[in-house]
Amino acid sequence: MNPLEISSTQFRRLAERVAQMAADYLESVDSLPIAPLISGEASVRMFDGALPEQGIGETVFDALPTVFQASRVNNGRFFGYVLGSGEPVAATGDLLASVLNQNVTAWRSGPAAATIERTVVQWLAEAIGCAGLRGYLTGGGSSANLMGLTMAREAKAPANERGVSGRVALYASTEVHMSIAKSVAMLGLGRDNLRLIPVDSSLRMDTTELDRQIAKDKADGRIPIAVVASAGTVNTGAIDPLAEIAGIAHRHGAWFHIDGAYGALAAVAERGKFNGLELADSLSLDPHKWLYQPLDCGCLLYRSSEGAQKTFSHSGDYTRALSADPIEGFAFFEESLELSRRFRALKIWLSLRYHGMAAFRESIRIDLAHARHLAETIEREPQLELTGRGELSAVCFRHRGAQEPSEDALNQLNAKILQRTQKRGHIYLSNATLAGKFCLRACIVNHRTKDADVDAVIPEVLAAARELG
Repeated sequence: MNPLEISSTQFRRLAERVAQMAADYLESVDSLPIAPLISGEASVRMFDGALPEQGIGETVFDALPTVFQASRVNNGRFFGYVLGSGEPVAATGDLLASVLNQNVTAWRSGPAAATIERTVVQWLAEAIGCAGLRGYLTGGGSSANLMGLTMAREAKAPANERGVSGRVALYASTEVHMSIAKSVAMLGLGRDNLRLIPVDSSLRMDTTELDRQIAKDKADGRIPIAVVASAGTVNTGAIDPLAEIAGIAHRHGAWFHIDGAYGALAAVAERGKFNGLELADSLSLDPHKWLYQPLDCGCLLYRSSEGAQKTFSHSGDYTRALSADPIEGFAFFEESLELSRRFRALKIWLSLRYHGMAAFRESIRIDLAHARHLAETIEREPQLELTGRGELSAVCFRHRGAQEPSEDALNQLNAKILQRTQKRGHIYLSNATLAGKFCLRACIVNHRTKDADVDAVIPEVLAAARELG
């Protein structure tokens, strides 16, 4: 018997033990402090150590409570970053996906996995009003953005064979996600060639300036490769004027990519906020945000499979398709950067079929209502100032301080309030900087959040401010 083998009885015992821990955690999650009460040094003492030569068997599971103890709790009062809450039905799909261990390179390597993924991607496209787009699941929005911009580069300034030639330019707003600049750098296009277009008073891309900048670059002999619009900026949830930007991009011969990792899936509930989404040449989504899926689960949608194949198809003989059947001969690796890919679709497939899209639509609407309520409550609180809010679920605000402090003093005060709030452990906020102002930021993409959780935000912030004296 191989030393790594365990019996089905042993596996059942281990799985039941883990399932019991998970159930106990979910039962108590709302009563737990969000920030783990642990220092960096203590975490190293807990988990560092020499590589074991001999195993300790099931005793290793005795250490799992310390993993819970040192983990941030994703309960209904977690409002940090843009992170979904990890829906439990989907989590069971993750366990099964790991047991099945399908390498979703092509239909032949995992018939069920490949078929389910293609079905799920079709569902996602239809749900946001983009029926006809195709694609695949990714690790997250950053990798989806990278692959979308790679397709744009190959469509507008082909470089696969001889490298980039000619002078190029790409366009995004000053509020764009950091993954866009990273992608431009990794593609060898140079961040200096990424034009950051100013935003209007609502922090949406200024389309007049976009049109002017592209025209200027073209007159200067540059190739406009791509325009990136945001369907929900990370700071405030602002939605760029998508239809207008699509018109400008296509009139100038540029690829139109939408970074919808934060917000695009909210179109299942508020389609009217996203006019123009269907005009994208490529579009990133993050089901691990607003479909509440466990990490990791992103998605890239695109209009042309031929464009994807032109960009990514470069295969060895060992991967050659032996079937001309459109289903059995399908290979994800012919349209994607990745070869080895895990069975990400199973959790979404289970989750959507268990709950139904109507349940997700209602949950997103509840998140949006919670954000509106929080913003309205902040505006009524004399000690606080609402500093930024887009059309989604991110709310930026700050403490006004006392005796008309300088902007620098206010920034320092609010940074300290944020740290104190996080250490108190009752709510979790992140931060954003808007027009030089350091802001507290609450982002609600959390199916566990209740009215009382939202109502706890302002008292916690004011209590933290009082503790600072």
